[in-house]
Amino acid sequence: MNTLKAEKRDMTTKAKKLRREGYVTGVIYGREMKESIPLQMEKPAVERILKTNGKGSQVMLEVGGETYDALIKEIDYDSLKGQLLEIDFQALVSNEKVHSVAEIILLNHEAVQAGVVQQMLQEVSYKALPAALVDKIKIDVSSMKVGDTLKVEDLEIAKNPDIDLQTPLDAAVATVIEVHNAPAEGEGEEDTTAEA
Repeated sequence: MNTLKAEKRDMTTKAKKLRREGYVTGVIYGREMKESIPLQMEKPAVERILKTNGKGSQVMLEVGGETYDALIKEIDYDSLKGQLLEIDFQALVSNEKVHSVAEIILLNHEAVQAGVVQQMLQEVSYKALPAALVDKIKIDVSSMKVGDTLKVEDLEIAKNPDIDLQTPLDAAVATVIEVHNAPAEGEGEEDTTAEA
């Protein structure tokens, strides 16, 4: 499991100033903690962790000599500036179920010959004990054909007795649609009628 070092943040220093100095702000909270701890982490270290981990990933968080088994709950980006602003963590309790999400990753969609794979669901929401947490669900869709629909109930995570799914079992994850290639002349005719 990846480890991320963080420092307790002095709340008298504004988050904007810390970001200019190369830090990412955040917070860790949890049921067994007396109070939440505001954090500041070095941006390169956070970016390294986020290359392989995302929302719903489990990391070890070191804060002032203490290590927390933590879940990445929220990642806040400024998409205009392409800047990572804040990352929030939940300290896990080994015997307590926690709400999380698992990212859905479709593999081998280029192998589907007759149609195009459309992904309808990006993540699955669930509750589980820390030992059963899942951050990514990889699905091989190469055997899917036109008209096939993959549902949440078809995923491995749905068969795991240690995981309580929050996303409906009948929710569509991916479907294969037929590609209609209209002849070039037909397209030209449509264009002229649109102009008329």
